[in-house]
Amino acid sequence: MRQRLQAEATLRQAQKIDALGQITGGVAHDFNNLLMAVLGNLEMLRKRLPQTDEKAFRLLGNATRGAERGAALTKRMLAFARRQDLQPQATNVVALVVGMEDLLQSALGPHSQIEIALPAELAPAWVDPNQLELAIVNLAINARDAMPRGGRVTLAARMRSVGAGEVPGLASGEHLCLAVSDTGEGMDAATLARAVEPFFTTKDRGRGTGLGLSMVDGFARQSGGALVLHSLPGKGTKAELWLPCALGAAPQSPSPPRVYEGRIAACCVLLVDDDALVRAVTTDLLEDLGHIVVAAGSGPQALELLRLDTRIDVVITDQAMPGMTGTELAAAIATLRPSLPVILATGYADLAAATDPGLPRLSKPFSQDTLANALCGARTPDPSATPRDSAGTPSWRV
Repeated sequence: MRQRLQAEATLRQAQKIDALGQITGGVAHDFNNLLMAVLGNLEMLRKRLPQTDEKAFRLLGNATRGAERGAALTKRMLAFARRQDLQPQATNVVALVVGMEDLLQSALGPHSQIEIALPAELAPAWVDPNQLELAIVNLAINARDAMPRGGRVTLAARMRSVGAGEVPGLASGEHLCLAVSDTGEGMDAATLARAVEPFFTTKDRGRGTGLGLSMVDGFARQSGGALVLHSLPGKGTKAELWLPCALGAAPQSPSPPRVYEGRIAACCVLLVDDDALVRAVTTDLLEDLGHIVVAAGSGPQALELLRLDTRIDVVITDQAMPGMTGTELAAAIATLRPSLPVILATGYADLAAATDPGLPRLSKPFSQDTLANALCGARTPDPSATPRDSAGTPSWRV
């Protein structure tokens, strides 16, 4: 009976988390659209303010930083909901952690020390390196907050072959376990049981959202791993991040986004988004770059415009639209005009499994520079080609 009651409680918790995850993903998507409108308009306003108005620039900077904090919060919500866009690769975890040492020490502050105790040789993990960095920073900040009078945070790692059911939520096979331990206050059993629940926090009001551990847990699960917490009052906490190994694959270094220099040649952009505010601000950003914009509020309307307007050089489309999604529109465009580049803009990564992995994407909210870079990349599909010709002018290869 105890086993049955425990199984029923686990099922109810899983259903609650799944339902909350779906709601969170939808809210994050809508919130990212709002932030796109706010940040885009603030960026355009900055260009039009008199350079001598210091107070206006300070107020604008405060508004921008507040909106950027909102964007960071939605990323955590998407991680919890397991709807973020992961790009896993064979990652050298030792090199990644060592490269973060200064950042982690800065996050801990002057009263705590970071100790990295990693073996020289570890198999690479199959994980998104950028999201792994964010997860490690979140664990370090949690550790810092658990040590109000300072202490020590230790990062260790080991390889282990895990059997089925041996680690909760983890499939059998070779895994890398990255452990972040602190010498802080620890948690009692009741707090530990709720530690990864979204919006649950023991921190003072205004010091935490309760999404840090939820984000790490969601990231671990979406990566095919697990987050396991061990803690006792007065004995500190150990957070174990279990990740699948990329056995047989050569570790890679995270590739920085490609930056295209210079002002790109003017082109005609078909902009498709069902949100009028997002359409308006994206149009302003594009026109400020010197482009011609043709706007559509739906996929069918965009296809009709494509049939009538031969000037269109590139399409930027939202993903989550009623009637026809962005990926469905891209598939229709591939039939109608196979050589036409398409960029997919999305507020979250709930994309169909059949989505073309090579389809360029824009994550909302995006800046004007990010938008310009995406346009250059979409119109230069050959990754080995330089975006500028020998004369120094932009060259397009479509």
